[in-house]
Amino acid sequence: MGVEKKWLFSLFSAAFVSFLLFLSSISGFSSSYAFSSQKPFTSTVRRGLGYPPTFAYYISGGHGDGEQIFRLLLAVYHPRNRYLLHIRADGSDDERRRLAALVRSVPAIQAFGNVDVVGKPDPVTYMGSTKIAAALRAASILLKVDGGWDWFITLTASDYPLLTQDDLSHVFSSVRRDLNFIDHTSDLGWKESQRIQPIVVDPGLYLARRTQIFHATEKRAIPDAFKVFTGSPWVVLSRSFLEFCIFGWDNLPRTLLMYFNNVMFSQEVYFHSVICNSPEFKNTTVNSDLRYMIWDSPPKMEPHFLNTSDYDQMVLSGAAFARQFQKNDPVLNMVDEKILKRSGNRAALGAWCTGRKSWWMDPCSQWGDVNVLKTGPQAKQFEESMTNLLDDWSSQSNQCK
Repeated sequence: MGVEKKWLFSLFSAAFVSFLLFLSSISGFSSSYAFSSQKPFTSTVRRGLGYPPTFAYYISGGHGDGEQIFRLLLAVYHPRNRYLLHIRADGSDDERRRLAALVRSVPAIQAFGNVDVVGKPDPVTYMGSTKIAAALRAASILLKVDGGWDWFITLTASDYPLLTQDDLSHVFSSVRRDLNFIDHTSDLGWKESQRIQPIVVDPGLYLARRTQIFHATEKRAIPDAFKVFTGSPWVVLSRSFLEFCIFGWDNLPRTLLMYFNNVMFSQEVYFHSVICNSPEFKNTTVNSDLRYMIWDSPPKMEPHFLNTSDYDQMVLSGAAFARQFQKNDPVLNMVDEKILKRSGNRAALGAWCTGRKSWWMDPCSQWGDVNVLKTGPQAKQFEESMTNLLDDWSSQSNQCK
């Protein structure tokens, strides 16, 4: 009886292995990849002028934004880039742990180790200087953990890309790597009396509990030791300029930081004023934030929420990113399907993704050479927009004016 059981067990085992091999042959999986705990082959990320540029993304959000931050991360993910995710102090430690778990669930991120989640969050007051403090801290971390990125990009949970990272890197490959994309002007208009001259204190700098900014009863004169510039808080800044702001071999970045500490919406004036008052960097400014937004006239505090009715105009704008979007708005699914070629908890497709695309397999769970790019339809729109911006920059007609 025992011999018969052994014979039946051997027959069943052979049939089961044959069945697995059959499934392997029709699905494209290798049995070793499907069941092995080993990490897939990690391609070498090559940096420098002979290779595509790389970007350091700072993606921030608040309480309840963890899923949006993760979706945005997947939409802009590429193994060559670096990412820092920040849920502000109004979010819970449990939210940060859940976000970190989602990040770890992505095979490519596990292999390349290029995404970090801030464990000790920063308090951020909406109109206060804590936003600049958080951005400078993020830049400091990214400079410390990665020695090779070229541009620093700020995004929030309500932003979304309008092109793939292959498209972005392809277009930026023809751009001087010391250029800074920052919307700016010295024409302060109503902001002079309503934002620059009033003196405010951000309690997030010294109080544990979040409160609103404090307003002083007096105003101060516009400074004459430097010129104040204002513009969009959304920036794409060069590594060299961020090093200047952080390490500050000139005292200008620290002086302006102290002054703008008591200005409302300092994120709309700090980088703009530092770069335009610096002889070393003022000629590196391209006057654009590379974003698509729809504002009221006169503008309110935030732009309109974009929806499906804005899709056509948005993708034809030649912008790299758009804002702002409601969580899981259907227009994001349109961008995913038509531009990024992604769905669910999968990264946007790029030339680095070599897996078979199917409903049960993420094509970016396997990869080849991450230094190779493949452009999509949005690259042409963005390239035309970039050409116009660089022509404008070359004429110096719109730089730090």
